[in-house]
Amino acid sequence: MDANNERILKISEMLKMLGLSSYEAQAFSALVYHGVASADTIADTAGIPRTSAYKVMESLVQSGFAKETEGRPKMFKPEDMNKIRRDIDSKVQTLFEDLRELRDQLPSKGEPQLIYTISGHQKVIDKLAEMINMTEKEIMIATPRVREIRNDLKKQIDNAIKRGVRVIFVTPPNKRVPENTEVYRKDGIVATDVASDQTRALIAGPDLDECGYSDNPALALHVYQFINLMIENVSS
Repeated sequence: MDANNERILKISEMLKMLGLSSYEAQAFSALVYHGVASADTIADTAGIPRTSAYKVMESLVQSGFAKETEGRPKMFKPEDMNKIRRDIDSKVQTLFEDLRELRDQLPSKGEPQLIYTISGHQKVIDKLAEMINMTEKEIMIATPRVREIRNDLKKQIDNAIKRGVRVIFVTPPNKRVPENTEVYRKDGIVATDVASDQTRALIAGPDLDECGYSDNPALALHVYQFINLMIENVSS
């Protein structure tokens, strides 16, 4: 596998986090690589069946990741990256709005509250500090905001390490992590995901201004497994 194909494969794995299927993620990565290409060219570069390529490209057009060009044969090109980013940010915002509604509705129905949202940058940082302080064995932090976490939570991280806690970061390249922690490098991380002792979990938006938190072990396990999947993809 040459360097370009390897990079396409890595980017494809990250794109799956945005809800794309395997074929869609591979096709979009190949499309970005070419700039403009036919479905057959995308199929050859992405390693997907030619019989599926056109349907996959049409799906990317419908979901806002690609555009069709005029003329024959029909060609495709990527949607504007800034527009894609705005669409993703909007979906993240909608997710947290839905979480807030869930928080407000569940108590009124007398049902157990599994997830609650925290709004405000400092409150999110405080919740991260609390999670680190409560961790007994292992805390995993996948984030692009490692410098902020390193600076604001240095005391909590140092104390956790002294207690024998395994502190793991998954973060983009060229980000300096705290001393005596494990690190895995991964491009394309947008949100912050945290799993503590497989019993507590936090998912925060790109700016750490809002997060969803749960101390329900079943939900926390999903976040733990998600971070582990990222680590396995990096390791492989």
